[in-house]
Amino acid sequence: MAEQLKLSSSTGEVFEVEPEVGCMSQLIKNMVEDSGTDETIPLPNVKSNILKKVIEYCRHHKDNPPEEIVKPLKSANLSEVVSEWDDTFVNVEQDTLFELILAANYLDIKPLLDLTCAKVASMIKGKTPEEIRKQFNIVNDFTPEEEQQIREENKWCEDA
Repeated sequence: MAEQLKLSSSTGEVFEVEPEVGCMSQLIKNMVEDSGTDETIPLPNVKSNILKKVIEYCRHHKDNPPEEIVKPLKSANLSEVVSEWDDTFVNVEQDTLFELILAANYLDIKPLLDLTCAKVASMIKGKTPEEIRKQFNIVNDFTPEEEQQIREENKWCEDA
């Protein structure tokens, strides 16, 4: 295996990473197994700033695997659920968080996908639908009658 893998972001910026870091991505691991490591690996769905964050995560967890996140989350405070480093890592702008989710899914890095989704879950946990809409800038396009009908149909989940 090559000493370094070359990963190319959607903007064409090339990042060199250790094979064990790059291969934390199942997608990259499969590409390396299929095609070898001499060629630059194109990642057209990942912007440079996001790829940089993904590499930071993989480097940190290369020799320090994250603990599995228990679901459902026991607390809306993510620092009670994950390590301090992971909590700080996902303490980013909402747009960056969603791009990290998409990148983790595309690159098939399950622990990163679990972490980023847990962050979103912690942002939702214990909030009313109105608070969630405000948090994520979601427009409520239901009529009051439709909203009441949905509340009646889903009353069981609010009681739980």
